Amino acid sequence: MAKNQPWSAAPSADAPQSLRTTLSQKRLILVVAGVMLGMLLGALDQTIVGTAMPRVIAELGGLAHYAWVFTAYMLASTVMVPIYGKLSDIYGRRPFFLGGMLIFLVGSALSGTSQDMTQLILFRAVQGLGAGAMMPIVQAIIGDIFPPAERGKWQGLMVAVFGLASIIGPTSGGWITDNWGWRWVFYVNMPLGVLALVTAGLAMPGHSRHSQHQIDYLGAATLVAGAVPLLLAFSWAGSEYDWGSVQIVGLLALAVAMLGLFFLVERHAAEPIMSPDLFKNSIFSVSVIATFLVSVGMFGAIMYLPLFVQGVIGDSATNSGAVLTPMMLGFMVSSAVGGQIMARTGRYKALAIGGFALAMVGMFLLSQMDVAATDGLVMRNMALTGLGIGVMMSLFTIVVQNAFPFSQLGQVTASLQFFRSIGGTIGVAILGTIMANGFRTAFQDNLPHSLQQAVPPDKLAALQNPQVLLSPQATAQLQQGFAAFGPQGQELFRQLMEVVRASLATAITHVFLVGAGVMLLALVVTFFLPETPLRKSYHPAAVEARESQAV
Repeated sequence: MAKNQPWSAAPSADAPQSLRTTLSQKRLILVVAGVMLGMLLGALDQTIVGTAMPRVIAELGGLAHYAWVFTAYMLASTVMVPIYGKLSDIYGRRPFFLGGMLIFLVGSALSGTSQDMTQLILFRAVQGLGAGAMMPIVQAIIGDIFPPAERGKWQGLMVAVFGLASIIGPTSGGWITDNWGWRWVFYVNMPLGVLALVTAGLAMPGHSRHSQHQIDYLGAATLVAGAVPLLLAFSWAGSEYDWGSVQIVGLLALAVAMLGLFFLVERHAAEPIMSPDLFKNSIFSVSVIATFLVSVGMFGAIMYLPLFVQGVIGDSATNSGAVLTPMMLGFMVSSAVGGQIMARTGRYKALAIGGFALAMVGMFLLSQMDVAATDGLVMRNMALTGLGIGVMMSLFTIVVQNAFPFSQLGQVTASLQFFRSIGGTIGVAILGTIMANGFRTAFQDNLPHSLQQAVPPDKLAALQNPQVLLSPQATAQLQQGFAAFGPQGQELFRQLMEVVRASLATAITHVFLVGAGVMLLALVVTFFLPETPLRKSYHPAAVEARESQAV
């Protein structure tokens, strides 16, 4: 038996069965519809809320706590992902998928009633607790229904749902906020959520196994105790505190200690949440590293492309959304096409290598842009990047599911999602620091002698803020301030705006260059990915036959 396929020759009595063998075609369609609606619910919420946040801050105040609205959601959802995944393997998908969606909807309703920022942060954490169940269990349910060779088509559809949410979410959020008020950004989740709950609740079967299990409480506690300070450290580093501050170093030290304890606990747990033995499988190890790196590059592109389009090119927020559409369309197209190729060929390694190579080229082209970049140039480079990254959005999930027994499907799916989330958080923090430091350095390098002479050093330091490119009010206020310099004031103002724009372009393209390097590293890692043809059946005999073809 191939070492990367830890399947037994016969299924245990406690092993779950494929839903395809136990449900009618009509119920299977309803199950897929229900989980896709749940996924659309979570994806839309993230994109819609971001658009409404400036209005929320204007009404509730608490600008200093702005980031916590997102951090609380991310913390709660990320730390719960592997726990939900393991529990769904033991007790079935249905209670945790429906329960997670119900918690998410309760959090949505409470968020809409928030009277201050503290309440909103708390209720967003409740939403995150529910969202942590939805994503990994949706992927596991698709795995319950379709064997690996067929999952590519359906996983591609899931990525298309995310792409659709990324396209329509910001526009919808803006329209809802302008016409109904920001509270409806949360209330609008209710009808879609109820529809998803009813559809999935009626179609999904209950859990039929009654074996005794040991819940890994200590593993869950140490995982939360390690993941929370890790995520907080990378969320705060470079913004709330310096990277070398006592707070950040202390959080990272605590995270390392608790995560080390977590893996020690898992070695001796009867039914671990995330077994260290998973990493003995080279397919899992390589996929985790590649997925982590994909998240770093993807979030780098998503976070800083809008800033480049609005700050450097000068497009409005609405127009920048339209300019960003090609990347989302690239995600959708490449994920769907890649899924079809995997379904038809049963192979994935060449697809992964090609995806990383294309993403690397796209990110490198993004890094070569400057202040003269046009919308058309940005759209071309973004489309290439999206086409490359989109392939990997579902590929590694299928690859990992293919490498483990059906009974571990929830655990391995959730573990991969956990490292994907960690990668995104760490990537955003590191790339944000690179952008901020790059802007300050470029600003000093680009500053003309006339500005250095006319403006006192302390005032120049205060002007090192790209916000003047994004806010008409800040621009007008700054221009009025330069009027005090007399006839030369407007020329000095023009020079400053050019310096800020050029410096921002330099800083963001440095981020893209790092992203290209990350994609290159992921490409190299992928060459070490073993390839086992995707199974077309859950039957053990068919599994053994496929294993003999492992390469």
